[in-house]
Amino acid sequence: MKTALVLFADGSEELEAVTIIDILRRAEINVTVAGLSAGPLRGSRGTVLLPDTTLDEELTHDYDMIVLPGGQPGTNNFKADERVIQLLQRMSNADKYVTAICAAPSVLATAGLLDGKQATSFPGALDLFQQVSQQTTAVVEDGKLITSRGPGTAMDFALTLVERLAGLSKRQEVETGLHR
Repeated sequence: MKTALVLFADGSEELEAVTIIDILRRAEINVTVAGLSAGPLRGSRGTVLLPDTTLDEELTHDYDMIVLPGGQPGTNNFKADERVIQLLQRMSNADKYVTAICAAPSVLATAGLLDGKQATSFPGALDLFQQVSQQTTAVVEDGKLITSRGPGTAMDFALTLVERLAGLSKRQEVETGLHR
């Protein structure tokens, strides 16, 4: 079974996080939600989520994919956390999927993973990173780096993640189930 680690911090965008978690689980992907700290965390819109575990508990486990939702100050909390930066670098070096949506692609850029790569983000989130080839499409893939624009693209982003981990037929199955 394929595995995905979804990180969540105080101030992460809950619509993106929940959409991604839900869609990946519908595709029977083993999803672990790890909080930067223990206990319930308040998202960017005030919704409180209870992650499955903490990032510290998951640092030694292997995953096929890591996913960072955007939102503020969640994205800044990710950028300021050296554990997150090192985990992203380690997963990228291991040729695993490293993915982010909304403002969170800036965390990938901070980790040095978007140098010379194509990516998208919430408008303005990557403006300080001149080495990134910014795109405006909903979802951008550059190798195993996958980025997306924001809450309005969360469903397309999540379905793309399903397709990469479980194949096109699983994506179509999940997508069809959503339209019934």
